[in-house]
Amino acid sequence: MKQLQYISAIAILCVSQVTLAQKKDDNIGTEVVNVVKPYTPSVSDAFKVKETPTLDDEETSKKENIVYNIFSFPVASTFAPAKGRAASVDKSAAEKIFANYLTLAAGNYGTVGAELFLTENISNTDYVGGMLRHNSTQGGIKDVYLDDKMMDTSLDLTYGSRTNGLSWNADAGYRNQMFNWYGAMPGFSQAMLDQINEQQTYNTLYLGGRLGLDSVLKESSVKFTHFWDKFGSAENRFVAKPSLEFDIVEQKIKADFIVDYISGSFDQTYLGGGSYKYGFTNFGFQPSIKINKGDLSINAGAGFFYSAAQEGGESKFFIYPQVTGSYKVVGDLMIFYAGIEGTLRQNSYHDFVQENFFVSPTLAVGPTDQKYDVFAGLKGKLASSVSYNIRGAYKMEDGKPMFKSNGYDNVSGNTEGYAFGNSFNVVYDKVRTLSLFGELKADFSKNVSFGINGTFSSFSTDVESEAWNLPAIKLTTTLDVNITDKWYAGTSLFFVGERKDQYFTNFSPTETITLKSYFDLNAHVGYKFSERLTFFVKGNNLANQDYQKWLNYPVQGLQVMGGASYKFDF
Repeated sequence: MKQLQYISAIAILCVSQVTLAQKKDDNIGTEVVNVVKPYTPSVSDAFKVKETPTLDDEETSKKENIVYNIFSFPVASTFAPAKGRAASVDKSAAEKIFANYLTLAAGNYGTVGAELFLTENISNTDYVGGMLRHNSTQGGIKDVYLDDKMMDTSLDLTYGSRTNGLSWNADAGYRNQMFNWYGAMPGFSQAMLDQINEQQTYNTLYLGGRLGLDSVLKESSVKFTHFWDKFGSAENRFVAKPSLEFDIVEQKIKADFIVDYISGSFDQTYLGGGSYKYGFTNFGFQPSIKINKGDLSINAGAGFFYSAAQEGGESKFFIYPQVTGSYKVVGDLMIFYAGIEGTLRQNSYHDFVQENFFVSPTLAVGPTDQKYDVFAGLKGKLASSVSYNIRGAYKMEDGKPMFKSNGYDNVSGNTEGYAFGNSFNVVYDKVRTLSLFGELKADFSKNVSFGINGTFSSFSTDVESEAWNLPAIKLTTTLDVNITDKWYAGTSLFFVGERKDQYFTNFSPTETITLKSYFDLNAHVGYKFSERLTFFVKGNNLANQDYQKWLNYPVQGLQVMGGASYKFDF
């Protein structure tokens, strides 16, 4: 009711302003008009145009007989018209695409990189492929007292088939990684450092598959992963995700099912003692309906999860909102979008290792309850080749994992290579995150592309005094240029803001340490010697920044790597 009163008042005010404006600016005078009878319009006969006009004058009635004579005589001509020919259009030759390639590279710090990709069509429908990767460095970081070399080798194989209405593939792979806990705190004697066995190895074996159908069962995937390390830690994980999709009354209905099983164990705790086991099975059901009404699109759904704990944990049931929508305010130039999403996220020892190679094999592993993530933003185009995206979000996570330094305890009796203040634990807390994300992408031409994005975040915790190792600012910018048909180049710049960590020993007070912000400038240049052979040079950390990504873990300085890539077919 109040809104109607406001609208009425605004309308009266607008009419008043128009009336006043007429009185002030338009002086048309006054005149008395006497209306005798209502006016009835009609068309007089004088102005009616007849379809067949009558011609009465004598001149027009007379018809003259006109005789046409054509005088033909030969004309000599030397003009010979040329035959028509379509004009040629300059078109660049299409670049040939090869199915296989081999890349080899080497650089300072004893760095070696290799990548081999092979694929072959067995028939019109079936194919087989594989990829072998290797990256290693012999270390040599300044002022590091322990061995800092690393190695990462993986092999991935796939077999698949594509037919009308059916596609599937089966995957298998193995990965071996070797790292060293080289970030020991300063102050240890050389004799103690010589006794540290800082090496850790990780192994990953996986089997998986995917099935796609042009029916109600749109896509399904399964994956089994076995992960183990040098210290007897082991983890098994099985994930199945079938998905159904169908239409009801012109509305698209979708139902996602999730089964996520994980079970693992560690042979010891950080302070020594017995082993630790964990296990969870998460069952999820996520129905949704998609509604499209002109420029408005809504995806409304919910998530239902049940987490069953196998190793003495607590089993729980969760319900999450999963609603997103978008509205085209000005076509594709400006699109407003918003939503609220929640989910149950399964954490694993394998995923923690891939994020931070220097965790200790003594972690507590459990799921994260993402209660909701509320977001809204604008995206679109500033020009035909320039796109933007701005998004604000507020997220609530219960049991969010954060990496925190293990510290050093010289009376625990643990003399393993990770027990000298050079490894990280995982702590969980209820974390609220307020963030703002912005992104700009531009393709200035087919030869120049540019992108920049940044995330600004504010964290609040319940138990922990800080949001450990979570930066408040992250910025990334990239530039890629095709200089000529043969030469290309590119740069990238990463900036990470300050982070907090905590270090403690049993003989000194606990200290909160601020890790300095850093930026990392990278670049590459390549030369296409032929359609098969390409040479390249890459540079990382070109500003030679001596920064720490993790506490007591400085990175390599200026890195230069050169190599070649060769493409081929069988």
